[in-house]
Amino acid sequence: MRTIRRGGTYLRVADPGWEDPLDGRHAAERGGRWNPPESFPVVYLCASEEVARANVYRLLQGQPYGVEDLRSEAGPALIGVRIPDDRYLNVVTDAGCEAVGLPRSYLRDGRGRIVPRRRCQAIGLEAWDRGLPGIAARSGAPTAPADGEELAYFGRRRLRAASARGFEQWFW
Repeated sequence: MRTIRRGGTYLRVADPGWEDPLDGRHAAERGGRWNPPESFPVVYLCASEEVARANVYRLLQGQPYGVEDLRSEAGPALIGVRIPDDRYLNVVTDAGCEAVGLPRSYLRDGRGRIVPRRRCQAIGLEAWDRGLPGIAARSGAPTAPADGEELAYFGRRRLRAASARGFEQWFW
């Protein structure tokens, strides 16, 4: 496994109804890209506002409404958090992807299909078992920039919000 140094400010797209948007227990119960259901806590973060916007569009795919239909108070907030400077599992570079058994073309496999979550979840479990603080990965949001990154922050240490902006303050 290769690692990559990351740290600094990351962004959490948060439903305004969430009691604690920086609690990874929901992902521990339901699972996510890098952790299977009933496993370990993960807080999924975006490296930029462009990636955060792309994730909002992804979350609304298949809904009978679009982002332009969201009321200001119902749209997702953006929570800024400071991530500890550390070495995270590298699923950003081609070499990092290959080192964990993913194709250089990750997020897609050699046939152009999205790599299944279960494959990524197994990688996440190994990273968790090795004590890594999380996974820096290419963004899976369809409209994210080509160099867009996300961070799956493992909930070993509690995160604290550094800032918060309502939907109208950050999205448009």
